[in-house]
Amino acid sequence: MESNTLHSVLLVLVMALVSFLLRAFPFIVFTGKKETPKFVVYLGKVLPYAIIGMLVIYCVKDISFAAAKDFLPYIIAGTVVVILHVWRRNTLLSIIAGTLSYMALVQFVF
Repeated sequence: MESNTLHSVLLVLVMALVSFLLRAFPFIVFTGKKETPKFVVYLGKVLPYAIIGMLVIYCVKDISFAAAKDFLPYIIAGTVVVILHVWRRNTLLSIIAGTLSYMALVQFVF
């Protein structure tokens, strides 16, 4: 194997191992314990919403309001996400529909 190829393979393996261990860490730590600490349960409930909120802010922070074509796709797709999520309470459906509507608006309408 060439040196660059070996280096790339080793990088991928190390990254995969680290990703696996980070995901397995809570299960390893709390195996055998009778009760999960309340702080960890609390974090499990609030962190997904905090992460989604941060992603939304990151995605809309650079919107330009100079022309309708610059901001209307964001507003329309965001409205689709909110309506679908309130109606169906299905996060995956909301994300997929919002992404598809945004991409269709950007590619074919605006």
